[in-house]
Amino acid sequence: MPAIYLDNAATSFPKPPAVAEAMVRYLTEVGASINRGVYASAQDAGMTTLLLREGLCRLFHHGDPTHCVLTAGNTMGLNMVLRGALRPGDHCLVSAMEHNAVMRPLRELADQGVAFDRIPCDSAGRLDPASIPPLLRPNTRLVVIAHGSNVSGAVQDGAAVGRICRERGVPLVLDAAQTAGHWDIDFTGWGLSALSVPGHKGLMGPSGIGALLLEPDFARTLAPIVTGGTGSASDSERQPAYMPDRFESGTPNLPGIYGLQAAVDFILETGVDALRRHETELTARFLEGLRDLPRVRLAGPRELENRAGVISLDFMDQDNAEVSFRLEQDYGILTRCGLHCAPSAHKTLGTFPQGTVRFSPGWYSTAADVDAALAAVRALA
Repeated sequence: MPAIYLDNAATSFPKPPAVAEAMVRYLTEVGASINRGVYASAQDAGMTTLLLREGLCRLFHHGDPTHCVLTAGNTMGLNMVLRGALRPGDHCLVSAMEHNAVMRPLRELADQGVAFDRIPCDSAGRLDPASIPPLLRPNTRLVVIAHGSNVSGAVQDGAAVGRICRERGVPLVLDAAQTAGHWDIDFTGWGLSALSVPGHKGLMGPSGIGALLLEPDFARTLAPIVTGGTGSASDSERQPAYMPDRFESGTPNLPGIYGLQAAVDFILETGVDALRRHETELTARFLEGLRDLPRVRLAGPRELENRAGVISLDFMDQDNAEVSFRLEQDYGILTRCGLHCAPSAHKTLGTFPQGTVRFSPGWYSTAADVDAALAAVRALA
């Protein structure tokens, strides 16, 4: 029985063939690091890294590749912002749909004197931007928003939230774990201060790498949370102040850089609009197939507008973990069950503590995959 992979919200699979090819080329033909040699293979590594920064800036409408910091992933990027910006006595606003990549560091910072409040969201996981201004305080240092929910698929209005934050002089940090590669994110137009993205989800690159795009004035206020060798300014025991070296200590993940650079090229060549259109078509097909299905509750919006391809189901008379197990064992459907590292989101949606079974198609998913999943859901329901 062939497997049908519908867990792209966790990590995309399969990847474009060029991703593995680029990583193999680095490991078998290049092998060098960046900023640590002037020989040809080191120059190859340096140029590929620059091309990745430039590609990410084109993709997200950011004007300065030096302020595209390469990270070990989205969680690291979010930690860099939260721990680099917030101090005891500061206040932070987050949505009620945040992932633990935001909430766990924020809880630790709260133990050190940082306060935070949650922006309420409705039962489908959508926030009203107008609810933000009353929650702002004189000491509000950051607003952090999950652009798209990894549980409900609801996508927040980044432009509207950005406008409110800009008018009030509060930096906006966008977590684009579920929208990067699927959504046209306008860093400059939305007035973002920071955008954190993973490489391994919608960007279709490898795991263990991501990017943090920063607005220059905001970057100057951030304290690096890791310091060390950068291959630059080696005469000084002080961390370089210039970008991106200020935030890129240690030997970088070069196989990941080569893979992500190939993936970003694929995204740019294919077009975000085409990727989003494919995802929306599959999501619409899935949602339509769920209509009138008894004792199966959709956790998230039914409307396609401002919705990502994340479909969470609560099998109300059954153990969701058992359903997920049977989907794989009996039908070859690969899903993710549980709380998805987002307990606050599940509390908002009314699916805590039982969680949901999450289906998430990707670029390589087909209508036949969706139909097979729906047939399995009907049989189990």
